[in-house]
Order: sequence, then structure tokens, then C-alpha cells
Amino acid sequence: MNIVVGSKNPAKVEAVREILQDYPHLKDADVVGVDVASGVSDQPMSLEEITLGAMNRAKAAFADADYAVGIEAGFMPVPNSKSGYMNVCAAAIYDGSETHFGLSSGFETPDREIMRLVVEDGFSLDKAANQAGLTTDPKIGSNEGVSGILTKGKVTRKEYTKQAL
Repeated sequence: MNIVVGSKNPAKVEAVREILQDYPHLKDADVVGVDVASGVSDQPMSLEEITLGAMNRAKAAFADADYAVGIEAGFMPVPNSKSGYMNVCAAAIYDGSETHFGLSSGFETPDREIMRLVVEDGFSLDKAANQAGLTTDPKIGSNEGVSGILTKGKVTRKEYTKQAL
């Protein structure tokens, strides 16, 4: 069985590989990541944009696959939260005819400067986290992720992605 992930981000591809181990009929699948466009902004700012990006990635990655997986994270408006937004991850699994979705838990970015950079200046979360001094890792989203920093490693980018899967 071939499963293609619409990303070469190691955290996303490894999340798919690991989650498949829980399913006997999928645990021996070949999993590969491919670069595909999400068709949405680099920093999605609504649940609609996040799920559309995940779906677009899954459909674009589907060639020569039994299943394709698209994963997209971004911010969605959340009333009564301090920043007005929470970050969530969406996973879309496409089987050639239907798309099936899952969502992760959400988290609020407590650093006001990070959210100002995202909302007002249009930075991606990774770039904003670097600019604000939360991290010096320019590829934080491919490694532990901002969620990993905020949770002191308890919910890394890979674990956050697995929740959505």
C-alpha cells in the first residue's frame, strides 16, 4: 500500500508513519512525502483556510497512491481568547473519491508580540517566533514546533499532527 503525504516536512511525514503503526492493515504501508502547494496563504488565519489547505495538499499528492494525506496548521478566530486566535492542525485523508478530516487540539500563543507579527505584519508563526525571540531555530515548524516550546516538549509538532490524524 502506498500513502503519500503532501509535504516533505519531516514532522508531518513521521507523524503519518508513526500513527499508521496503530492500524494492522496500514502498518506496512510505504509512506513518502512530496512537495505540493496548499493553495492557501503561508499562514492560514481561519478554520476554512486550514481545512482547505489540508484538502488541497491531499488531492494534489494523490497520484500513484492508495491514500494521500494533507496536513495544514494555522490560526482560527476564537472568541474570548487573549489574542483572539488559537492554532490548530487539520489532517485530510483522500482516497480518490472522498476526503476525511481530523483536527488537533488547539493552543493559544501567549506571546503578544508573536501574534502582533502574525496578525498585523503577516508573518508565519515560525518567522514570528524567531523574530520575537522565542526560538533561534529557523525551521522550528519542521522540528519541535512552537507547540513543543510552549509545552516544554510534551506536545511537539509531530505529536500535534498525530492528534489530527
